[in-house]
Amino acid sequence: MKRIDKLDVLIGEKQVGTLAETKDGLAAFQYSDQWLSAGYALNPFSLPLAKKVFLPNYDPFEGIFGVFADSLPDGWGRLLVDRYLKKTLKVNVDEISNFYRLTFVSDAGMGALSYQPSQMLESHVMPYDYDTIALECKKLLEQDTVGNLDELFLLGGSSGGARPKILTEIDSESWIIKFPSSYDDLDIGLQEYEYSLCAKACGLEMSETRLFASKECAGYFGTKRFDRRQTSSGKQRIHMVSLSGMLETSHRIPNMDYNQLMRLTMLLTNDMREVEKMFSFMCFNVFAHNRDDHSKNVSFLYDEQQQRWKMAPVYDLTYSNSIGGEHATTIDGEGKRPGMENILSVAKKAAMDCKRAKIRAAEIRDIVRECLGKYLG
Repeated sequence: MKRIDKLDVLIGEKQVGTLAETKDGLAAFQYSDQWLSAGYALNPFSLPLAKKVFLPNYDPFEGIFGVFADSLPDGWGRLLVDRYLKKTLKVNVDEISNFYRLTFVSDAGMGALSYQPSQMLESHVMPYDYDTIALECKKLLEQDTVGNLDELFLLGGSSGGARPKILTEIDSESWIIKFPSSYDDLDIGLQEYEYSLCAKACGLEMSETRLFASKECAGYFGTKRFDRRQTSSGKQRIHMVSLSGMLETSHRIPNMDYNQLMRLTMLLTNDMREVEKMFSFMCFNVFAHNRDDHSKNVSFLYDEQQQRWKMAPVYDLTYSNSIGGEHATTIDGEGKRPGMENILSVAKKAAMDCKRAKIRAAEIRDIVRECLGKYLG
C-alpha cells in the first residue's frame, strides 16, 4: 500500500482544506485560501473559519476532528472495512490510524466531504436481491470470512450504525436499506418502518421511508438519504455533522442531556423553530421508548443557500435501550423514568412557551400510544 500523509478535503469540486498526519499521529487541518474567502466553518466550535493550523486532541476520535470522524464508517461499515483490510490487503487493523482510514473514504462517506488521493476500491458490484444480501450479512456476522466480502464492502463499507445496511440508488435517488443484526428480531424492518410513520404523524421531519419486500421476513426498512439532494444540475452533497462530531465527544459514552441539546440548537441555528424540533424529537423518544438516542443519532445540516445550520431530519427510531436500559441522552437529568415533569423542565430552561410545550408533548404522547401501542405494552 502506498503511503499517504496528506489529504485534500473537498466539497464537490471546491478544496476546503488539507489534512496532514503529524509525527504524533494527529491529523492537522488547515483551510484553503479559496475556502476562507467564500466558504463556511465545517464546525463553528472546533474549526472556525480562520487562517491557521488546527490540531485535534487524540481522544475521542483517535487523532482526527469529529467532523472528519463522521466521514468514517462506524459499526457495520467499520466491520466490513476491517474484514476487507485484513483479508485483501493483509493489514493489521489494530495498528492503523483514523487518518489512514480516511484514505479509503474518497467520496463515499456520509455528508458532503470527500478526500483525495484515495485508496478506495473501484469495482463492479453484482446485483443481488435483498434476501440474498440479508443472508450474506448474517454469514459475515457469524464467521470471519464470507465469499462475497468485496461486494458487501462496496455496498455498505462507508455506512455507520450497528445494523447491516447497503447504500444504493433507487430511481436516481440515494437510499439506505437496513437488514437485521444478530441481536435483532427478524421483523425489525417493519418495526422501524412503523416508527417512521408514527414520527411523521407526530409532525417530526423525517426523510422518505419504505418497507422493501422480502420472502424471509416482514420486509426491510429503507430511507432516502437526506445528505444527498437531486437537483437540475445533478446530485448535491449536503454538509452534515453529528452531535458527536460537533461537540468532539464520543457517542459510546452517555454524557449528554437534552438541556444541552436545546441550548446547542439555539446557539447553532439562532432559531426557536429548530429548538422546537429538538423538543419534539425528545418527546417522541421518551414516549416511544427510543432510548438509543446517543450523540451519533442526532445531526445538523448546513444550508449553503440560506447560509445557516438546521437540525437534520430524525433517523434511527426504534424501540430500543441504551446502557442500563436508560436513555443515552438524559431528560433534565433523568434517564430511566423520564416523565412530563422532566420534559416540561427542559422546555422551560429552553425559554419555550410552557403551555404550548405541554400541549405539544401530550399530542405526541397520544399519537405514539395509538400508533405504537403493540410495541410499548
